[in-house]
Amino acid sequence: MTNKSESFEKKSFGKPKRGGKNFDTRDKYERGSLKYGRRPTANGEERREDKTKSFVQKRRLNKIDKDIHKDSIRLNKYIANSGICSRREADELITQGLVEVNGKVVTEMGYQVQKTDKVVFDGQSITPEKPVYVLLNKPKGYISTTKDDKARKTVMDLVANASPYRLFPVGRLDRSTTGVILLTNDGHMTKKLTHPSFDAKKIYHVTLDKKLTGEDLRLIAEGIRLDEGVAVVDQISYIEGKPKNEVGIEIHIGWNRVIRRIFQRLGYEVESLDRVMFAGLTKKNIKRGHWRILTELEVNNLKML
Repeated sequence: MTNKSESFEKKSFGKPKRGGKNFDTRDKYERGSLKYGRRPTANGEERREDKTKSFVQKRRLNKIDKDIHKDSIRLNKYIANSGICSRREADELITQGLVEVNGKVVTEMGYQVQKTDKVVFDGQSITPEKPVYVLLNKPKGYISTTKDDKARKTVMDLVANASPYRLFPVGRLDRSTTGVILLTNDGHMTKKLTHPSFDAKKIYHVTLDKKLTGEDLRLIAEGIRLDEGVAVVDQISYIEGKPKNEVGIEIHIGWNRVIRRIFQRLGYEVESLDRVMFAGLTKKNIKRGHWRILTELEVNNLKML
């Protein structure tokens, strides 16, 4: 993980650690958004790639859907789907007599659990809901909540067909902010990624109402004092090939509207704010307003963070 992280930093920011002149956008923006266009491809290569991805997405969803409509499920799969461990590890837990079904210890391999059964492991009830992880490229005008009393559009409207289970946004992006947001039914993962001690890295593309001076860029890199304390910025720099009213900023604190308030403190207004990376996940190849399910490798990387 360390080598990947170091490689990503070098590719994204160049040499400056805190503040600088180069924020290389090529890997992050060339194919991640319609705003920045797409690389030309020959002989329908891009079309074939889209069809392949669509097929993979449908196959994953069909697999989840089949599990839901089954009347019974093997106990080891039931435990694995709850997110506790793998099926092989679940077999060991069962043989050790650590799992109860309807108040009775079950050690039988291949035991079938009904939907109405109550399964308990380590004194706590578990559910067989298979974890689902959906990455959305959020457009402007949507709020990051599961429902809204004012009947405004939410990110849930965009991922309505992404999972048969109820999903929840991991963290929040305000209504006018666009970009990467993760949605999942994995409560443990959500708690991990949103807890202040985890320090999930986020990278934003910021467009200001005027050019950011070198002095103000330096001040932001050193830390701007806000109501909660000093807002620590991990990295900030101008974006290569863009005017100086556009900057890249990497930050891990999750204070409300923190980036907008940092620039407002110095007399700037944020005209657009786009999150291009969250916890190592980017919006590459996801059109604005579209989503995709994370690969097993991406999920494993999140669990290893």
